[in-house]
Amino acid sequence: MIQRFIELGEGYSDIYELLELARLNRERIHRLIRLDTTIGNNEKTSLAVALEPAAPGKLMPIYICREGVTNPDVTPNQRYDLFSEMAEELDLTIHSLSVKDSKQFKEDELYYQYLIGILRMNRYIPPLQ
Repeated sequence: MIQRFIELGEGYSDIYELLELARLNRERIHRLIRLDTTIGNNEKTSLAVALEPAAPGKLMPIYICREGVTNPDVTPNQRYDLFSEMAEELDLTIHSLSVKDSKQFKEDELYYQYLIGILRMNRYIPPLQ
């Protein structure tokens, strides 16, 4: 199985798109993910939805709004509240991890490879088969 990040933007419209993707694909949701990081002096959070592969495909898409939300533990905010409310509505748990920020990587692809490794290591997504 191949895992691939599909990046949405950082704005409200992008969060709404992420929420709608989750609601419309409720049966396919593998995991809801919150990735916390620090960029300079700013505490940021990425929100992601990992879906099971569509039949007969072997691609596990992970839709992400990267580092676009202020860490809700530092400053409560509506963007995270919307994600949390959606998780409650779907009766799902948000799984959290602390990770390096994307600015530490020269290319986005390297950052996403790092995240896939972290998610596999923590058993949030399955290993390659």
